[in-house]
Amino acid sequence: MKGMKLGLILMSIIFLSYSCSEGKKNNKSEIAFDDEIEALISKMSVAEKVGQMTQINIDVISKGEIFNLVKPHQLDSLKLDSAINHYFVGSILNVGGHTYTRAHWEELITSIQTKATTQGNKIAVIYGIDAIHGVNYTVDATLFPQQIGQAATWNPELVKQGASVTAYECRASGIPWNFSPVLDIGRQPLWSRFFETYGEDVYLAKQMTEACINGYQGNDPSNPEKVASCMKHFLGYSTPLSGKDRTPAYIPERQLKEYFLPTFETAIKKNALTVMINSGEINGIPVHANPEILTTLLRDELGFKGLAVTDWEDIIKLYRDHKVARNMREAVKLAIDAGIDMSMTPNDYSFNRALISLVDSGEIKESRLNESCRRILWVKKQLGLLKNPIPNFDYYTKFASKEHKEVALNTALESITLLKNEKKLLPLKANTNILVCGPAANSLTIQNGAWTHTWQGIDPAYNTKNAKTFYEAIKENSTGNVTYSLGSKLDSITNLKETIAKAKNSEVIVICLGEIPCTEIPGNIKDLNLPEAQVQLVKELSKLNKPIVFALSFNRPRIINSIEKDADAILHTYLSGDYGGEALAQLLFGKENPSGKLPFTYPRHTGSFVPYDHKSTEILDINFGHNAFNPQWEFGFGLSYSSFNYTNLEINQSELSKTDTINISVDVSNTSEIAGKEVVQIYITDSVASITPSVKRLRAFRKVHLNANETKTVLFKIPVSELAFVDANNKWKIEEGHFKIQVADNRLSFVVK
Repeated sequence: MKGMKLGLILMSIIFLSYSCSEGKKNNKSEIAFDDEIEALISKMSVAEKVGQMTQINIDVISKGEIFNLVKPHQLDSLKLDSAINHYFVGSILNVGGHTYTRAHWEELITSIQTKATTQGNKIAVIYGIDAIHGVNYTVDATLFPQQIGQAATWNPELVKQGASVTAYECRASGIPWNFSPVLDIGRQPLWSRFFETYGEDVYLAKQMTEACINGYQGNDPSNPEKVASCMKHFLGYSTPLSGKDRTPAYIPERQLKEYFLPTFETAIKKNALTVMINSGEINGIPVHANPEILTTLLRDELGFKGLAVTDWEDIIKLYRDHKVARNMREAVKLAIDAGIDMSMTPNDYSFNRALISLVDSGEIKESRLNESCRRILWVKKQLGLLKNPIPNFDYYTKFASKEHKEVALNTALESITLLKNEKKLLPLKANTNILVCGPAANSLTIQNGAWTHTWQGIDPAYNTKNAKTFYEAIKENSTGNVTYSLGSKLDSITNLKETIAKAKNSEVIVICLGEIPCTEIPGNIKDLNLPEAQVQLVKELSKLNKPIVFALSFNRPRIINSIEKDADAILHTYLSGDYGGEALAQLLFGKENPSGKLPFTYPRHTGSFVPYDHKSTEILDINFGHNAFNPQWEFGFGLSYSSFNYTNLEINQSELSKTDTINISVDVSNTSEIAGKEVVQIYITDSVASITPSVKRLRAFRKVHLNANETKTVLFKIPVSELAFVDANNKWKIEEGHFKIQVADNRLSFVVK
């Protein structure tokens, strides 16, 4: 325990500058006095208050054993009675192994809420689910591209629409709390949850964050079509030094503040109701035991009012894995003192017993329980659960509707990114004879990724009916002869001779490369190399000298440097969801025009992870040349069947003060005969700064539609304050000096005085 105390002291010193720079402790995180909430708290016993702070897995109240439930799933009335009448449980989460029908969700939610509101403390349970890319645990729900694919649209409006659909279908399942979005910045491509992020750039991720929170919560979370969002995972979870999930991160406070905090700040400003805490540790201190992050920063500085929930077993992990506590009792005290409101224990009641004991002994004051209960009840009230815990299930006539599916298809269409198109191979003629092969060619599980019907998304038994794989959609959209042959599984060659024979009779070969669906610790890998079997498949087929198209379906950027030259065209589909097959087919045949852009830097080599906003020293090679930054493709890259030209880049004035706004205009022309969408990207470089400046930073973007031969003038307003960075004293600062603006190949300079 001595080591733990010393670590907390050191972290306190580190965060002191943050607190001093932003002002004294304030009360902006306190919830306004509410008679109804205070009346509920005043009637509760200690056990009831601890119950409100407890979140259990549905397995705990189901027939069968944990992770080995009776099939089909059934609630266990005795276990449910114990949860409500003995432990007074305030929250339940999860699904018993796989996706449920809406009818079963209605049965579950109705049973649980009826029990909770008529017995025990008579307070509704808040049920939570991981609806990561649509309501992936409800049969027939609309499944979207994963977050990384949504970011690749560079279209916040589509993200908002998708979040609105997800919120609607989540409530249609009786569930008011969605453990989404992931606001961690994707700057460690080895990380198994990379695909759950909005990519590597802070500004892009902030825009997508705002859109998503708006879509989930709207202006009134009690609306029967809205849900509580959950910011994940506060803070610094996405950059483990080893690249392995839930392993230590080492992040200087300056970087933590400039790169990892802004998405959460954005969500809090949009009134995000809940936050889930980082399972790992930062600089040697587990976040679940760090009051400087969970109270000083989250509450006092950022003013977050809602509830903070742990991730899976993370209080248990304080003694089992992190070794900062000797037992559950010590772990609970550390977490509650740090600022945790709700424990996702989730498979037993050890948290309850430990916390009650701590209150009984006076080690934790009952007033501390009141604080967390107040937040939990406030969130429940915001969602309307205190008055209407059971929704009108008949209300949701748009569930899995054509309207919802259209949003998912449009998102997939705008996310898929054309990375290569030699000799304008694409689009293909509809009557082209095509072989479709590779591990991702005919697999909805690979196409969707993890968090799809099951946690890891690997069981095809629960695939959405009538959803089309890449092969099925290409065949349906073609008037030519489209054949299929696997050729290679994810990590082993299969029926290669048959595949080569079919390829010989085809005009074009579409090779769908993929990665096994996975997330969290099961998704840890040793390196980013593409499995050798898939490389071999490409090499063998390339010997036929036929045009080859790659369709990439990866959880993270897998290295394809050795085979990139063998492809004439490359489309990155990310993890495109149930409508990714249709989207890919429409793009292949030119029914739609690619407009996706990379939301991350695609590395050329497995050990070269340098983001686009790197420092000047990162572009020096071993001979001090300036070509070391040489990714496979840069952040923001993406081709189109149209061609675009930029001219007349202008700003309102060449000298600005720190309080001014930069007004930028640029003409964008579609110089082709094909209508298309282009993402206009504004990058700004600080020429000299007291902290080494990035080579460039994205400061604005907009996606515009241009008809054939059309020109539009696109306007941007960027406050000079957006050019601030975190200085050596960990304060946001705007420095005077010269800056450069870059839009495509157009550049100009301005001065801040």
